Amino acid sequence: MLIAFSITPLGVGESVGDLVADAVRVVRESGLPNRTDAMFTTVEGEWDEVMAVVKRAVDVVAAEAPRVSLVLKADLRPGVTDALTAKVAHVEARLAEG
Repeated sequence: MLIAFSITPLGVGESVGDLVADAVRVVRESGLPNRTDAMFTTVEGEWDEVMAVVKRAVDVVAAEAPRVSLVLKADLRPGVTDALTAKVAHVEARLAEG
């Protein structure tokens, strides 16, 4: 499965980059395939392992923020692997065709 999520610390002032970096660090240390962009972090793996990573990332932020907002989007396709890169590669190939 792919899960794209965004964690926003609330009640800590305007600058939240350090706490977001702490959450992304949790994802990267998980060893699961992942990608972070300006809006979301996407992780690929099995349900239990991906959800455990999201929970750990939220917990790290919640330890420093009085409130946390979590936005989650999931793509569940049993038997599909490498969707994190394959989906993008497919679109890029179509664009290259003209």
